[in-house]
Amino acid sequence: MTLQEIHEKVNQLQDDEGFVNNDAEFFATAVDFSLKKEFFTYSLSRQVSVDTKKLKEKRFVAALPETTESDAYKILRTQIQQRTKDKGWNTIMVTSPQPGVGKTLTAINLAISMAQEFHQTVMLVDCDLRKQSIHKQLGYESDRGIADHLLENISLSELIVSPGIHKLTLISGGKTIEGSTELLGSSKMGHLVAEMKSRYQNRYIIFDVPSLLQGADALAFLPFVDTVLLVVESGKTSLTDSKTALKLIPPEKLLGFVVNRHPSSRPVL
Repeated sequence: MTLQEIHEKVNQLQDDEGFVNNDAEFFATAVDFSLKKEFFTYSLSRQVSVDTKKLKEKRFVAALPETTESDAYKILRTQIQQRTKDKGWNTIMVTSPQPGVGKTLTAINLAISMAQEFHQTVMLVDCDLRKQSIHKQLGYESDRGIADHLLENISLSELIVSPGIHKLTLISGGKTIEGSTELLGSSKMGHLVAEMKSRYQNRYIIFDVPSLLQGADALAFLPFVDTVLLVVESGKTSLTDSKTALKLIPPEKLLGFVVNRHPSSRPVL
């Protein structure tokens, strides 16, 4: 099968938002591995180029080939897969008790690592409506984000970015939003998350959400996701803050902790 034939098939299987549906993901299993990279490029999404040389400088270690740090995220990825797949969980909220502990860095590294898994794709959504930062950290410009879909009905295909990292797509950007709590807790947001979950059985959707004790945004969004990953930093996050944050997360939704700057030099779940 040629690349042109694959793209024609993708166009047939894409929905109005520009996503390939479950039939398309099933179709991928019949495509030669050497062509899958082209297949998983979202033809309707905006293509940007992330400078891989700068990834290490910004501590996006999951993108580095065969290093101790990237192996640590592979371990984290495997643990998450083992705890979620049997339950059918594929929507993960990444948050922290307080800001400044590497929450967004962890979300990006986790998304990159999980996208490297052969049988799945990953979408990373920036849900910090007061401070969109994922696109800035990855070094590309974006004047639209998830709020533009919620407020102005901009199609997701106009918001999704392919950063040149195999099987990873992103939504990040746009202006600061007032009333972010109400927007994140809205029925439209809930319907969107539910649609993402049901539409993509072989995809993890990771939501980078504001810190739990920073305001009500994370609490408003929490009911919509399958599970929550809480990021803390060794030597910085207080026990009091950790306990307070834990009380806000239903026990059945807590996936675990990620401990950054742990003496073992790797994130610990």
